[in-house]
Amino acid sequence: MRRLANFINGQYQAPVGGAYLPVFDPSKGTPYAEAPDSDEEDVALAVAAAKAAQPAWADTSIDERYRILNNIALGIEKRAEELAAAESQDNGKPVWLAQQVDIPRASANFRFFAQAITQFASQAHDNGPGGFNYTLRSPLGVVVCISPWNLPLYLFSWKIAPALAAGNAVVAKPSEVTPLTAYLLGEICQEAGLPPGVLNILHGYGHRLGAALTSHPQVKAISFTGSTRTGAEIARVAAPRFKKLSLELGGKNPNLIFADCDYDKMLQTTVRSSFANQGQICLCGSRIFVEASLYERFKADFVEKVKALKVGPPTAADTKVGAVVSQAHYEKILSYIQLAQEEGGRILCGGDAVQLAGEYAAGWYISPTVIEGLAHDCRTNQEEIFGPVVTIMPFETEEEVLRYANSTEYGLAATIWTQKLDRAHQLARELEAGIVWINTWLKRDLRTPFGGVKNSGVGREGGFEALRFFTEPKNICLDFD
Repeated sequence: MRRLANFINGQYQAPVGGAYLPVFDPSKGTPYAEAPDSDEEDVALAVAAAKAAQPAWADTSIDERYRILNNIALGIEKRAEELAAAESQDNGKPVWLAQQVDIPRASANFRFFAQAITQFASQAHDNGPGGFNYTLRSPLGVVVCISPWNLPLYLFSWKIAPALAAGNAVVAKPSEVTPLTAYLLGEICQEAGLPPGVLNILHGYGHRLGAALTSHPQVKAISFTGSTRTGAEIARVAAPRFKKLSLELGGKNPNLIFADCDYDKMLQTTVRSSFANQGQICLCGSRIFVEASLYERFKADFVEKVKALKVGPPTAADTKVGAVVSQAHYEKILSYIQLAQEEGGRILCGGDAVQLAGEYAAGWYISPTVIEGLAHDCRTNQEEIFGPVVTIMPFETEEEVLRYANSTEYGLAATIWTQKLDRAHQLARELEAGIVWINTWLKRDLRTPFGGVKNSGVGREGGFEALRFFTEPKNICLDFD
């Protein structure tokens, strides 16, 4: 049984209380490691280390920060095979997916923000002959980054990299469900030359460790990705303490498919946008609305392609759908499939658990599921399932599908498939979503703002938006008179 450790002040160390929690391999349904069950005492050590290290890091030249962050990116690339295997073991996703998406993106996050900080400029305002104003942007100090289990290193680095680039010291908490790549990142940071205390990584349960981090008086900002329920609790604790908050929360994303779309491209992409990473991506399209004249054709072709997706062990090269992340999540997804049937839904394919043979027999596998016949406002179509489950539904008019799409409490992402660009642009304007893709999905430019509206979050990540979040502006006015 592998035993992980916290990373505090540049060194690995056991939790102060000596308690550990099990880490499971979803593909086998069995524990393979132990991670620290950290508490307030570990938080105190990590925050103290960060507070002591931050002033020197803030004074480090931008060129030197660039060099170190770029070294971290290179270190991730150097260990890409090891990290992909670790991500798969922790999360249940196919190894090939971690190799193609998760680990390259983690490296890209550090490289992008290493470069972005060299281009991050403050503003000046000329007042004419009487003087001028200029704005300084200073790091906040000690910040907390809390990331989820679905894209562990990908989203962990998405938060840490801009915080470090801006000159902050970070105390970071990965999901207790998927701690391994975050644990390995400490070694990479040591080798990259990151000064001790600038990045501290703590492991533990959200209700204990996360709560202690968000309420700590020395923490100036919290960047969180996870459930809307947890985000609301963080806001309840942090807002009265006037901490800066960036919350990237749940989604129930619609796909709007019109009859004039590029059909082959749409079909291939929609299968991917529905079931990539077992549907465990906050940007997956889980509600598919299809123009009525195309609906029957789409239904037949879509179901045929979904049935062909192989559910299998993450290590197999031909596996398209691996294990879901935990037993609790496995049971939640199955309960929603049962709910859909109770609400009158018809299962067109999938709808059940899959039991593999041999060492994977106890793993948490669910066949990709397509459901039709549900009302747009039923619970199945309103609540976030976050698994390999999608619903499909026909529509007649743009007004109708816009009403369906905007009917949930969420507003993270949406996808529009049409060749009529005037329609696409008008719908994109009217959709209640932070991100709208037209004739594509998950095509990302890291310079663009990322985040949602309504119950999908507060604030934006990415590009200069992230660097602005992790800095405090100060205006200075000089009068010549």
